[in-house]
Amino acid sequence: MNLLRSSSAPFMKIGQAFKSPVLIRDMASAGTAGIVAGLVFWLALRSQGMLSTVPGLFGLDVSGTGVAWHLLAAALMGAVLGTLIRYQPSGYAPAVSSGALYGLVWWIVGPLTLGAAFDDRGLTWSLVDSERAFPSLIGHLLYGSITALGFHIIVAIFLRIYPEKEPAAETEERLSQRVLILGGGFGGMATAQRLEQIYCQDPSLEIVLVSQNNYLLFTPMLAEVASSALEAQHISAPVRASCPQTRFYHAEVGSIDSVARTISIRSGGTSYPETLAYDRLVLALGSIANYYNLPGLEENSFKLKSLEDATTLRNHVISLLERADVEQDEVERRRQLTLVVVGGGFAGTEAAAELFDLTHSVLRYYPGINEGDLRIVLIHSRDRILPELSSGLGDYALRKLQQRGIEFMLGTRVTGATTDAVLLADQEPLETDTLVWTAGSQPNPILAMLPCLHSQTGAVLVDSTLRVDNIPDIWAVGDCAQIPDPDNPGQYYPPTAQHALREGKLVAENIAASFRGQPAKSFRFRALGILVGLGHRTAAAEIRGWRFSGLLAWFMWRSIYLGKLPGMEKKLRVALDWVIDLFFPRDIVLTSTFVRPTRVHDSSTTQDDPDRPSILK
Repeated sequence: MNLLRSSSAPFMKIGQAFKSPVLIRDMASAGTAGIVAGLVFWLALRSQGMLSTVPGLFGLDVSGTGVAWHLLAAALMGAVLGTLIRYQPSGYAPAVSSGALYGLVWWIVGPLTLGAAFDDRGLTWSLVDSERAFPSLIGHLLYGSITALGFHIIVAIFLRIYPEKEPAAETEERLSQRVLILGGGFGGMATAQRLEQIYCQDPSLEIVLVSQNNYLLFTPMLAEVASSALEAQHISAPVRASCPQTRFYHAEVGSIDSVARTISIRSGGTSYPETLAYDRLVLALGSIANYYNLPGLEENSFKLKSLEDATTLRNHVISLLERADVEQDEVERRRQLTLVVVGGGFAGTEAAAELFDLTHSVLRYYPGINEGDLRIVLIHSRDRILPELSSGLGDYALRKLQQRGIEFMLGTRVTGATTDAVLLADQEPLETDTLVWTAGSQPNPILAMLPCLHSQTGAVLVDSTLRVDNIPDIWAVGDCAQIPDPDNPGQYYPPTAQHALREGKLVAENIAASFRGQPAKSFRFRALGILVGLGHRTAAAEIRGWRFSGLLAWFMWRSIYLGKLPGMEKKLRVALDWVIDLFFPRDIVLTSTFVRPTRVHDSSTTQDDPDRPSILK
């Protein structure tokens, strides 16, 4: 009985969604725009005399009476597009790019795939099929662009004629209900977006999100930004565009007063603190690097937590290559070309692999550096890397990276760092100008001011509904929360992105239930799988007990992550970056004049710069 109820719930939600006036408006507008775009597609073919030779939408024949089916397909495809994109005022440029990507997808599905099936050639992609379908590619791109652009124009006209009603004066008292979300990561954004869906036609709730960054960062691809494989802005989505009905504050949280139900924020280094009240509070503040109080580590290392971290590391490595190419001092040159990564988890392994690919793919530009001069070292305190994976996949990853030339120091503890070396337990210091720290993280220290139970790492303890213990009307998700796993008593869910997304959606539904006086739902989720990129078109993956490695795992890794990226525009940009990376070396343009200063030296002595700023400020 429980299984039947859980299985039918998605269909009930879909039925409720199609009753939404906004969704009906969007589907009707996009369907109308699709008919116009389909007609333009047909007219363009007719003007070129290509009606009988070029397939239309879905691979249909557009000659004779086939134009009717072509226009019907155009309307249906347009209506589907209306369910996928949101209307944004003046968002015409993003709409055109998203529509072009939509048209590309349907070209693959239609003329390239279904067209072959309709001709009894099966669902195959041959060179002949591609050549036959290629002339309609421009038509599909044109169709998608015109449909998305027309959708925005029609909705804008509709809203001008029938503007959204302002809340009546007698309902203004109900606007005091405010849900305040701290943090713009996966958990925070998922909470805001789900609340927007629930309260899209209800002015009784104000949704407010506070974050230090004005974008959602897709962290699984951060190492590729550091290695110049992806552009930084391509793996991030603006909060204001992703959550148009949410009030956004680009600010830092200063304090939380759970008794007065207020928080203090500061939106700039010189601005005065501002106080925000809340009725419901969601903690999604994420985590920060944990240096375990090791001397000199924070001041002399790079971390990979933000776009700024990734671009700073990239510029630093390229700057070192520039200096090493002309460096005459062998000791200094060896130190410059030694890159050290600490931490053998996902972040550290991917960072080491990507740094290896970056440095070796651009050596053609540096005649003074031989391949053997470069040294990538990964230090890990355990006896094997990637402990989250099975031992077989972990050994595979280690073996592959070793074969490419990455050195491993397993079972080795870091005890500190200086400006020119990593300090190791029971070993000589390892000289380097580049230390990337990925070996530890901890929840945001602001959580410590809450009068509730905390885990050993500082996360707040929550119950199965994600509500913080002992404090009313506060929920926590992601790295902020220690969430019990009902399927494994005594264990807790890991702080991964796939968990945070689902936690955020459940918190939004439980907040809505608290306003309505309904019972809250418990969080239950089984991880879909684990993927890790190993560079050089190699990866390891474990999906629901099935293990994959090599090129197939790499293809799965990229396909799954591409599908999870927010927004069709970002998907298209990342896909193009990956295609370019297959044929061209990484970009070595220094995008910032600031790089981490290194030692000042001459032929006989070296000294540290006493005024060197911290890269982590």
